[in-house]
Formats: sequence, C-alpha cells, structure tokens
Amino acid sequence: MPQPTTPTHPTKIVITDCDHDSIEIERAVARAAGVELVLAQCRTEDEVIHAAAGADAIVVQYAPITAKVLDALPGLKAIGRYGVGVDTLDVAAATARGVAVCNVPDYGTEDVSDHAIALAVSLARGITQLDRGVRRGDYSLGPVQPLHRISERVFGVVGLGLIGAATGRKAKGLGYQVIGSDPLLAPGDVTEDGITVVSFEELIAGADVISLHVPLNQHTHHLINGDVLDRVKPGAVLVNTCRGGVVDTEAVAAALADGRLHAAGLDVFEVEPLPRTSPLLELDNAVLTPHAAWYSEESYAELKRRTVENVVEVCAGRTPRNILNIEVLMGSVSA
Repeated sequence: MPQPTTPTHPTKIVITDCDHDSIEIERAVARAAGVELVLAQCRTEDEVIHAAAGADAIVVQYAPITAKVLDALPGLKAIGRYGVGVDTLDVAAATARGVAVCNVPDYGTEDVSDHAIALAVSLARGITQLDRGVRRGDYSLGPVQPLHRISERVFGVVGLGLIGAATGRKAKGLGYQVIGSDPLLAPGDVTEDGITVVSFEELIAGADVISLHVPLNQHTHHLINGDVLDRVKPGAVLVNTCRGGVVDTEAVAAALADGRLHAAGLDVFEVEPLPRTSPLLELDNAVLTPHAAWYSEESYAELKRRTVENVVEVCAGRTPRNILNIEVLMGSVSA
C-alpha cells in the first residue's frame, strides 16, 4: 500500500486539465485535508510531465496518462479521473508502477440514464422532428410516421452495469418490455430489476430501441457497425450515451439516411466536438446533444468532490471509495 505522506513533505495534487467553470469544490476538499492543489491545463504528455513534477497525485479529465508520463513521475501515488471511463489512462502501466487509479463510477448513474430515456422517448414520439416542422409551419405527421405505442415496444439495453440497469428500470416504468445483453450475464437470466437477459445478436434483431451502456475498449470499439446495422429490427432507434467510439459514425449516418435506422439519439461522438462536416448534422432523424448526459448540478458537484477525495485517501494511506486496481494498495503487484 502507498505510504502516507509525512508532514515534512506536504501532499501536492495537480489537476492536469479541467474545463469546469470553477474548482472551488476541489479546493474545499483539499483545504479540509491540508493538501496543496494546483490547476494546470495540459493537452500533451510533455505538458503533464512538466506540470505534475513532484506531485503525489494527479486529477485528470482528458489529458493522456501513458507509460511515458508515469515513468517521468516516480513519486506519483494516485491518479483520479473525472468520470467513469479511463480510456485515456494506461491503467496497466499505472498498476505495474504501483500507482492507484481511481474513478467515480456511479456519480452520474441517474443523470445519464435519465438522458438516455429522454432521448429514447423523444425519438419514439418524433418530438424533435415535429417541433422543427411546426416552426416551419408544417403540421404533417409524415416525417415521423410510423409511430407506435411505447407499451408495445421492446427496449434493448446493451450493457447492464449501473447506468444500463438504471436505464432499463426506468424504461420498464414507462411500459416498455425490456431486454438486455451483457457479457457477464447468461442469456435466460433475469436481473433483480426484472430485465430479461438475451444474447447481443438477439437484442439487435429484436429491440425497437437499442440503448448503449458499455465502456470503450478493444472489444466494444465500433460495436455498432455496418454489419450490425444490417441486422437491426426495421424501424429501430439507436441511443448512445456511453462513448462515441462504440459506434461507427459513418455507418450510423448511412443507416439513418437509407432507413435501416428510424432515428438515433447521440450524446457522444468519435470526435468531439462533432466536426461541422459530419453527415449527422444533415440528418433530420438524428437528435444530437453535446456530451451532456452526465450533467446535473448534483452530479457535477458529486463528481468534483469525490474525484479529489479518492486521491486524498490514497495519499493518506487509506483505501478510497473507488479504485480500479486495488492490488496496488494490497501490495500484490509483481514487479
């Protein structure tokens, strides 16, 4: 386990990058713990190395934390990630070097699942397209036909972790029949929320709504691609509030254009901000939001507070609430 910092060496935490309006919440946590907090705005490995020299811990939003960075910061004890995903962090390299990696996996469970449901229902009723029509003086239903009753539709949740399970629970509350797929669960299982587990292939073929809730990794990159979209149920809609790279953007745009997908609600994109040349921007059946699913005032404050609390705990020699590589604290990492 990393040893607590001695009083002769005040603990120093560096925020490598942050696009938040304020870090007063983080500063309050740092003050209460008696540690120094420094804000930088790094975009590259070299900038992180320079800014975090001598730091006991770093807090990261988007900056790359690679083996090169970790080798240049030998005194580092902990990395805290603003958020759930850690695809910009080399967790294996951190573990090999005895550096704890902490995220906040549940801060936005309610908010992201709310957003997924909001997108799904908006698409199910054609709300955005109808609104655009009224503003043009067009009162026809043609652009959104056919619409169907929610109570007669199947809602498919891909990934039944915290957010996926919450999304499924809320979809059931609206009257959807809910099915889900998850590599950790066997088809035929029923979750504690009453979600029937099916294979990914069965979900793709049978769901009227496909809502994505998986991490981005080598197994899920372009999980939704042209081949998969050829097999979706006619009239299906796609919702993505997890990671942009989980879908092949060009394939989704093509499926929206040729009618294989009835509509899509996308909060995340392979490249953010979404390029102005993206074909998605020209499609009336695509509802787009700016990676906003995580946000509420409550989730925002919780994320900021808990991210810093996690690394403060590690630096003090205690086990944080959230850690991805607990073996670092248990002293079980082999050299």
